[in-house]
Amino acid sequence: MKRDLSFRQLTDLSFGFFGVQIAYALQSANVSRIFATLGADPHDLSYFWILPPLMGMIVQPIVGACSDRTWTRFGRRIPYLFIGSICSIIVMAMLPNAGAFGLTVSAAMTFGLISLMFLDTSINMAMQPFKMMVGDMVNEKQKSLAYSIQSFLCNAGSLVGFVFPFVFTLLGIANTADKGVVPDSVVYSFYAGAVILILCVIYTVTHVKEMNPEEYAKFHDIDTTPKAEKKQSIIRLIIDAPAAFWTVGLVQFFCWAAFMYMWSYLTGAVAENVWGTTDTTTAEYQEAGNWVGILYAVQALGSVVWAVVIPRFKSSHWAYSISLLLGGIGFASIYLVHDQYLMFIPLLLVGCGWAAMLALPFTILTNALQKSSAMGTYLGLFNCTICLPQIVAAIVGGALMSLVGGSQPMMMVIAGALMVVGSIAVWNIKREKKN
Repeated sequence: MKRDLSFRQLTDLSFGFFGVQIAYALQSANVSRIFATLGADPHDLSYFWILPPLMGMIVQPIVGACSDRTWTRFGRRIPYLFIGSICSIIVMAMLPNAGAFGLTVSAAMTFGLISLMFLDTSINMAMQPFKMMVGDMVNEKQKSLAYSIQSFLCNAGSLVGFVFPFVFTLLGIANTADKGVVPDSVVYSFYAGAVILILCVIYTVTHVKEMNPEEYAKFHDIDTTPKAEKKQSIIRLIIDAPAAFWTVGLVQFFCWAAFMYMWSYLTGAVAENVWGTTDTTTAEYQEAGNWVGILYAVQALGSVVWAVVIPRFKSSHWAYSISLLLGGIGFASIYLVHDQYLMFIPLLLVGCGWAAMLALPFTILTNALQKSSAMGTYLGLFNCTICLPQIVAAIVGGALMSLVGGSQPMMMVIAGALMVVGSIAVWNIKREKKN
C-alpha cells in the first residue's frame, strides 16, 4: 500500500505556492492597469496579454520534460522552482517601474512588455513544479486533498496580492503619479510580493525532500527495465494521451478564455460602470484600479469557500458543471452592477468557477496518469490548454470589443457566455477506467 503523507507534509509540499501566487495575482490584477497608465489604448489591452500565456505554453512543457529527467541531490522539481523564483523577484522590481525611467511612451511600453515576458516565464517556471510534486509524491487517495490544500494556498496568496495596492493606499502611499508613471502603491506592492515569494520558496525547499529514482519507480509501480525506459517523443506522448487530457482540455479552453477577458477588461469595466470614467489619468480611474484588487480578493474568498463545497457533490461532473455555470452568471452580472459594494456578488460567483478550475482538472488528469513516467511532461503539455485559449482570446479581444461598441462591461458578458459553454462541455469529459 502506498504510504500516506501527514497534513503537515502535504502543506509543506505546496507552501511555496502561496508566494508564487502572490506574484501571479499582482500580475493578473495590475498588468492592464500598468499598461493603461503608460498610455495604451483600451482596444489594445488584450494584446499585451498574449505574452504571458505564450511564454507559459513554451516554458512549462520544457520544464516538465526536463524535470522528468532531472535527478539531483537537491531534488527533481525543486531546482526549477527555485531558479524560477529568483528570476521572478528580480523582474517584479522592474515591471512597475517601466514609466519611471524618463523613457518615451513607446520605449516604456517596450520595456514593460519585455519585463512582463520575463516575469511570466519565471512565474511559470516556479509554479509548474508544485503541481508536479503533488503528482510525484502523493498517492491517489490523498491527491484530492493535496490539490485542495494547494488551491487554498493559491487563493490565500491571491487574496494577499490583490489587496496590496488598496492597503498601501490606506497607509498613505501615493495612489496617483505623473502621467505615464505607475503609482507607488502598485510599485511597493510588487516589492512586498517579491520578498514574500522568496521566503515561501525557501521554506518549501528546506522542508521537502523529493524521492530518489528508485523510490519514485517503486511508488508509482513503474517498470525500470531498459525497454520501459525508452524515451518517447512529445508527439508520441500527445498521440497516446489519455482521453481525460483532451476532454478536460476542451473545458479549459472556454474557461481560460473567459478569465483572460476578466484580467484584460475588469479594471476598465469597473471604472466605467461604477466611477463613470475611462480616463486613466484621473484619480477615479486609479481608485477603481485599487477596488479591482479588492474584487479579486473577494473572488479568491469565494473560491476558498466554494472549494469546501465541491467535495460534497456526489458527482464530480455535477460539481464541475455547476461551478462553471455560477462563474458564468457572475461574469455576465458585472454588466448590470453600478455599485462598488454590490460588485462583490458577481465576483463571489466568479470565485465558484475559479475554485473548480484550480482543483478538478489536475485531479482528473493526474489520476489518469498515475502510472506514467512522463507525468511532468504531460502536465507541461496540459498547460497548453490553459495558455492557448488565452492567446486566442487576446488576439480576437480587440475585434470583439469593437463589435460591442468599445464597452468593457460588455466584454464581461462575453466572458460569462464562454463559461456557460464550458459548463456544458464538462459532460463530454471521459474518465479512465480503473483496473
